[in-house]
Amino acid sequence: MSAAIRESCDLAVIGAGPAGLAAAATAARLGLDTVLFDEQPAPGGQIYRAITETPLSERGVLGEDYWQGGALLEPFFESGAQYVPGATVWSVTREGEIGISVAGAARLLQARHVILATGALERPFPIPGWTLPGVMTCGAAQILLKSSGLVASGRVVLAGSGPLLWLIAAQYLRAGGEIAALLDTTPSANWSAALPHLPGFLASSYLAKGLKLVREVKRRVKVIAHVASLAAIGGVRVEEVAYRVFGASETRMPADTLLLHQGVVPNINLSTAIGCAHRWDPAQLCFTPVSDEWGMTSLDGIAIAGDGAGISGALAAEHRGRLAGLDAARRLGRIGDDARDRAAMPHRTALARAERGRRFLDRLYRPAEAFRLPAPETLACRCEEVTARQVQDAVALGVEGPNQLKSFLRCGMGPCQGRLCGLTVTELIAKARGVAPGAVGYYRLRPPVKPITLAELASLPRGEAAEKAVVRG
Repeated sequence: MSAAIRESCDLAVIGAGPAGLAAAATAARLGLDTVLFDEQPAPGGQIYRAITETPLSERGVLGEDYWQGGALLEPFFESGAQYVPGATVWSVTREGEIGISVAGAARLLQARHVILATGALERPFPIPGWTLPGVMTCGAAQILLKSSGLVASGRVVLAGSGPLLWLIAAQYLRAGGEIAALLDTTPSANWSAALPHLPGFLASSYLAKGLKLVREVKRRVKVIAHVASLAAIGGVRVEEVAYRVFGASETRMPADTLLLHQGVVPNINLSTAIGCAHRWDPAQLCFTPVSDEWGMTSLDGIAIAGDGAGISGALAAEHRGRLAGLDAARRLGRIGDDARDRAAMPHRTALARAERGRRFLDRLYRPAEAFRLPAPETLACRCEEVTARQVQDAVALGVEGPNQLKSFLRCGMGPCQGRLCGLTVTELIAKARGVAPGAVGYYRLRPPVKPITLAELASLPRGEAAEKAVVRG
């Protein structure tokens, strides 16, 4: 932590990924008293995680796209913004009061403006056996690789779809790991939906990078396409992966580690808890905050930038962060509308370039319903050990949405606060009711949105009224 947390600031930015770093640096250079809170010990977010301290000194292992994130660090540290790492933000009110825990102590800070740069989460991948030891997400495996230089030993199987699946496979191979097989669950029917958006993809940077990754992995890994069903099999840990290719019978292969991935979705827990309006995005199959071109949400003083507002990738997140920072400076009186708009022009151009080809990817890698809606006996909520059948039975009893479901089954009330089951539960209820997910809604979250101990709460500085109350008592 760079300095003691003060009681107030002009701007609070939450999250030190590309959007948060860019937003904080932009606003601080324009004269805003800016504080950046981040849960991790070093800046970078997930995409640039551990960029200042990774043990992987060979740049080719993680790729040049990873190391480009370093260009965000110097401008941020030179901007004058206060940086608070290791900070868990467990509450933000509509009035800009922020609850933070650092080193076991909780504090409150009042901000005139807040930018949420909370990034993305991996989409739930609820298959039979997904809670077995040895089964983890590709994102979790990538964290171990970036932060500690670790790759799984033994028979490693990757399964799912999306660009990150191919990226982590390539990074694993470059780091000296071995991959027994890659099971591609991308539905072949997705190509027809994606083709109308092919021209934008062909003109994007995604094409060359994607083809290079796929060729690199296929040279060394057995790739099995059109996988229509998937399960992890084992006793105390995963021992086999059972899969079925479309039109064929089930096949089993031995596995010591199974890495799963089927895309990422916005991390909306904090924006939901604050009360920002959200909508169902039928293209990305997730809820996204309602926001304008500057990232402003439905609540005055609360903005959101980066993948937390809709998945567009690291470069797009960086420029969306700059736009949010410029607008914060305008709203707080540091610059006028004309100055903001002029400064925003190059970032708008760069943002449009970074988002080119995104629609093609969204449609090509749209996860199959079979992997979004689990089989009846498969766990939908890991924290409370609730199966898909239990959710369906609750709907038959009259449950209409996730919040009512909490009273029946406690789904969404565990340590993850719905991050691992929210979309699954919404889609299960929608399917059972025969309505669109948008009509069902998402969990209504309340602070604290992250676990906090009673000792941390007790460490909050007492206000004058509280002190008087203690004296009177």
